Amino acid sequence: MDKRLKAITEAAGYVRKVLDGSSLNPLVGIVLGSGLGKLADKIQNPVTIPYKDIPGFPVSTAIGHKGNFIAGTLGGKTVIAMQGRIHYYEGYGMDLVTLPIRVMAMVGIKYLFVSNAAGGINFDFRVGDLMIIKDHINLMPNPLIGPNIDELGPRFPDMTHPYNTALIQKAESIAQDLGIELREGVYIALTGPSYETPAEWHFFRSVGADAVGMSTVPEVIVARHNGIIVFGMSVITNAAQKTFSEDYMNDGHDVVKTADAAADSMTLLFTKLIETL
Repeated sequence: MDKRLKAITEAAGYVRKVLDGSSLNPLVGIVLGSGLGKLADKIQNPVTIPYKDIPGFPVSTAIGHKGNFIAGTLGGKTVIAMQGRIHYYEGYGMDLVTLPIRVMAMVGIKYLFVSNAAGGINFDFRVGDLMIIKDHINLMPNPLIGPNIDELGPRFPDMTHPYNTALIQKAESIAQDLGIELREGVYIALTGPSYETPAEWHFFRSVGADAVGMSTVPEVIVARHNGIIVFGMSVITNAAQKTFSEDYMNDGHDVVKTADAAADSMTLLFTKLIETL
């Protein structure tokens, strides 16, 4: 057996054993980005599985990422949420960055909801905006590089529609009913951990990006490789600048605070969208 597939199978076997003890069969996987972990507090009858207890599993070290799977009920459906993701910049290889997605796929999810805190590139965006991810630009190593694991998906997975159009349309309708203003745009993913320079921001805007971050895209690629339906959302944590003052700076703690302030609206939207599945 491919060593990567063996690692996925062993980790999924542990998670499956815990879930079976609670008779949980997750339909939806949720990835909670920086400062967005409190959605997990809304999950009913939660079962917590610390990453550190899962065989071969990486541990999240980023600000605002607790490092647990939380399984239970949200929006009337069984879900399993990542309360903290794994980032490439933490020093993990892409196999480990995307291992949680592979594990959730192996325990049976059919949908993946991804979220992140992202920097604004589009001049129309404001701090605290929620942006539906309609497409992405990948400037990170592709997680499918290397021998293909044929048991999980095809060698060349199609990425024409990485984010499901039907779910995007549902989310827009739900947001309108709830009075939640949504943006829609393209997310560009970098390795990090350094924030972008002004020249990079302007370059990313010129190639069609609306928001920038350091995660999400590897997870989406692997999910689509597994045939999982994906919906994505970014919280805009800083506004785009045409020029930068001498005292301007990005701060990771401020990013978490801004994302936390927008988490209630995102939680409500995710919950209502899950109800429709």
